[in-house]
Amino acid sequence: MSENDDRGAAIESDDPTANAGDLGELIPESLLPVWRRIEAIQAFRETYGDRYTGVLEILTAFVLTAGYLYWLFLLLTA
Repeated sequence: MSENDDRGAAIESDDPTANAGDLGELIPESLLPVWRRIEAIQAFRETYGDRYTGVLEILTAFVLTAGYLYWLFLLLTA
C-alpha cells in the first residue's frame, strides 16, 4: 500500500500538465498586475464557487421578484 502511494506521488510530481493552466510565464511584465487580479478571482471561484453562485441566485431571485411586484403594483394602481 505504501509503495503505491509513493509511486502515485512521484507520478503526480512529474506530470508536466499539472500546471497547464498557468499562463503566468507567458504574460508580459506590463500586464502582470492585471493577470494577478485574474488569478485572485479564479482562486476565489475555486474556493467559494458553489456558495457564491448560490448567494447570487438568491439575490437575483429577490431582485426579480421585487421588480415584478413593483410592476404589478404600477399596473394595478395606474
